[in-house]
Amino acid sequence: MKRGKKYNQVAPLVNKDMTYSVAEAIELAIKTNTVKFDATVEIHFNLNIDPKQADQGVRSSITLPNGTGKVTRIAAFSDAGDEKALLAIWAVIAWGEDLMEEVLKWKTDFDIAVATTAMMRKMGKVAKVLWPKWLMPSPKAGTVSDDLQATIKEIVAWRFEFKNDKQWNVHSIVWKVSFWKEKLVQNLEYFISALKEARPAWAKWNFIDSVYICNTMGPGIKLDVK
Repeated sequence: MKRGKKYNQVAPLVNKDMTYSVAEAIELAIKTNTVKFDATVEIHFNLNIDPKQADQGVRSSITLPNGTGKVTRIAAFSDAGDEKALLAIWAVIAWGEDLMEEVLKWKTDFDIAVATTAMMRKMGKVAKVLWPKWLMPSPKAGTVSDDLQATIKEIVAWRFEFKNDKQWNVHSIVWKVSFWKEKLVQNLEYFISALKEARPAWAKWNFIDSVYICNTMGPGIKLDVK
């Protein structure tokens, strides 16, 4: 892949044959930032799983100790008649069965969906739209609740969901390069621990194959997480 001049200038700062501690990797992610905007620090896990097997998928939710800096658009499937209250706490869409009709038109302009237990029993018809986009509410991910106000407040306070893709990877963000290094380190260490805890029951050894971090346009930095 052809790289730009600025990338080629900072790439030698990262030794591709080395694995770095979390603190060292964060330092490099900041040093290798070449863009003028406030770049995002990303984390990328490659896992030893087969996502085609139902019992090998990785899906959970997490609240990083120092947040992510990302604004989340929330859709709330509620049957409690509390749409106005949910909208007041930043649920961008808060309707009952009317929302399902909108979703059936492939209108999914939101990042995460939450639902009450009763609404989940009615959502089979929208599963074909939400599941492929990883938007279907799930008790495992903490997005099914009979207290949606409390759930949405947690999400607004930086709780978000992570899950593997079809290539056995988990991708996420840690915060911005302008953030305090100590807080970036805390977020990164916390995320790694959370992913280890979310491993499938059968995975006893070598669950995580590799972990890299980078800034938005920077080179990958391999972590030593053993």
